[in-house]
Amino acid sequence: MPYPHGALPGVSLLLALSGMPALAASTVDQARAEEIVSERCSLCHGAQGEAASVVFPRLAGQHAEYVAKQLADFKSGKRKSETMQTQAAGLTPAEMQALGAFFESKSVAAKTPRDLELIAVGRYIFNQGNSFSGLPSCASCHGPQAHGTPQLPRLAGQHPRYIEDQLQQFNKRERTNDNAVMHTVAAKLTALEAHAVAEYIATLP
Repeated sequence: MPYPHGALPGVSLLLALSGMPALAASTVDQARAEEIVSERCSLCHGAQGEAASVVFPRLAGQHAEYVAKQLADFKSGKRKSETMQTQAAGLTPAEMQALGAFFESKSVAAKTPRDLELIAVGRYIFNQGNSFSGLPSCASCHGPQAHGTPQLPRLAGQHPRYIEDQLQQFNKRERTNDNAVMHTVAAKLTALEAHAVAEYIATLP
């Protein structure tokens, strides 16, 4: 009797079994990521990457590749933070990638806008920049919804305080592990523009 769709005996079983190692590895990675999050990350960044404290970044929804790169930079000292260098010290590249995938799969609610006039300023700067000071739009790199790319961070839904802190670090050249263009961008932002755009970004889902 012919086999369905021309399949040969045992081929379906072989194909099914061939996917098992990848599935098992994925499960192990996920389990290891959850263990690391519970032991190290959750105190500051939350169990789901929601980061209740405004001084720590929300990692939920962040690109997996970007998270892994930042962890590697912390471990090597390329990005400065004694706390994060200690936390990343024992992580393997595979664990960093697993943590990235874990956080990318999570989501957090965007901030409800309150000061609509301030949000309007932030929206303008984010989308248009400031032609008078030569400030480029944030959207030109991070996208119209601030979702970023695997190489550029997702900003949408991030704590405003954290955004402002990072802009200050870029401006002072205290953060040098990412795109150098951010040094110029941060230097051109006024205090009002930085505050407004950070508040606006926080409202994006």
